[in-house]
Amino acid sequence: MRKRVYRSNILLLIMLIFLGCKIKEKHKVKKPNILFIMSDDHTSQAWGIYGGILKDYVQNQNIKRLANEGITLNNAFCTNSICVPSRASILTGQYSNKNGVYTLNDALDSDSLNIAKVLNKNGYQTAIIGKWHLKKEPSGFDHYNILHDQGRYWDPILKTPKNFHKPSAEWDVHKGFSTDVITHLSLEWLNRRSKEKPFMLMTHFKATHEPFDFPERFKDLYTDIDLPEPASLFDFSPETTGRSFIGQKLENLSWRYEQASNAPDKWWCKYPELPFYTKNMDSIAARKATYQKLVKDFLRSGAAIDDNIGKILDYLEASGLADNTIVIYTADQGYFLGEHGFFDKRLIYEESLRMPFIIRYPKEIPSGKRIDDIILNIDFPALFADYAGIKVPGSIQGKSFRKNLMGKTPENWRTSAYYRYWTNDTIRPGHFGIRNKKYKLVLFYGQSLDMTGSSKESTAPSWEFYDLEKDPHENNNAYNDNSYSKIIKKMKIELIKLRKEYEDTDAQYTILQDIFENHWN
Repeated sequence: MRKRVYRSNILLLIMLIFLGCKIKEKHKVKKPNILFIMSDDHTSQAWGIYGGILKDYVQNQNIKRLANEGITLNNAFCTNSICVPSRASILTGQYSNKNGVYTLNDALDSDSLNIAKVLNKNGYQTAIIGKWHLKKEPSGFDHYNILHDQGRYWDPILKTPKNFHKPSAEWDVHKGFSTDVITHLSLEWLNRRSKEKPFMLMTHFKATHEPFDFPERFKDLYTDIDLPEPASLFDFSPETTGRSFIGQKLENLSWRYEQASNAPDKWWCKYPELPFYTKNMDSIAARKATYQKLVKDFLRSGAAIDDNIGKILDYLEASGLADNTIVIYTADQGYFLGEHGFFDKRLIYEESLRMPFIIRYPKEIPSGKRIDDIILNIDFPALFADYAGIKVPGSIQGKSFRKNLMGKTPENWRTSAYYRYWTNDTIRPGHFGIRNKKYKLVLFYGQSLDMTGSSKESTAPSWEFYDLEKDPHENNNAYNDNSYSKIIKKMKIELIKLRKEYEDTDAQYTILQDIFENHWN
């Protein structure tokens, strides 16, 4: 009898332990997956959810879908608007002066601490597929399959750990259009990953980078229409706005189109829909034609991104991953689409500075909302660490904006952003500046310093100031307007403060110290 009671008690105890484990397991918080989708140069004007003249023409069904189910950041900014440095900041959470990646010519050291290493060390599977562009072999990733250099749109060449250091003949060629290929490879990895661990996957598209190519299925998009033009399309010289430099004009792009039309096998990239010439057109007609080609090709390239975002979202739903996966779609920086008569990026002006950004996480953040807080690309890795339940490494200069996304912005959250572009050129001088919610102040110092890829020709130092409420398109440099003198003085003090905070004081450059002494006040 005693044995039976003893056995019954043992069985009861085992059942209670088993049920207790089940209850604990049920209530245990499962770490979220992180899916970070990033395009190249896919500027906010071409997303259709940030307003603007193109909003009714953009094919953005899945971008809208993601925005409706998540949060859109209205004021996300890059800290150095050029591909390689921006990507380095996103991985390291550091400004260029800290991670050592200042210009397109620089490389991210494989020994640098990055968020992939941090997550990987703490139980996450990590992968990057698509554009890397940081020269040296990726580190911190369980898996990588990356485009060679900038990458090409058709039949892209990708490198893996097996062939990264091998001759180019042994790299992998994948047939098809790059955006489709990168999506396919990403879904393949998601399908074969270990189901026992959370993951962070970085899916990086080459699109919409120059030469703005697109798959055949979007060839007829916009064929018989003229897209609307920005008001500043015919800004032909700095004198019209009071700015201090020429900028990268659309005429340079039309020249590139023509060079590629004349010698398609010798030009560095393959533009779609060639030949294209403006030789017999007057300046207005030529700029109009160049603008139409640029924007139509750009939006077609963007349509392929939207198409593939839909494939990824559908996969997450079908596989049951959607609820526990943080999905982000962003671009590494903005891009000029004819504003000020410009194309390209690099500048602190709004079109180049702003990073469009959407995030969806059904378990925690509300749907269909927007926030106006100032977020920087150095904040992204801190956010990832926060979601993963990991202490943010001390080397990361950014801050997690998880509370901001839940409508609980910390009282001490930044009210201004510091920006610096290091590559000096006479048409786009080296510069740094500060942007808050109402105003922007910039010093174009115009010196090459010791930056790789910079022009040795300097330009005269010049200040610019813009009232973003009265002049949102930055068409009037109001630096010499006395009514703003007190505001400018306060912003210069704040600029000094931020430069000290981020340890970007230029103490090593005598020539800049001289400029500050003679031109700061």
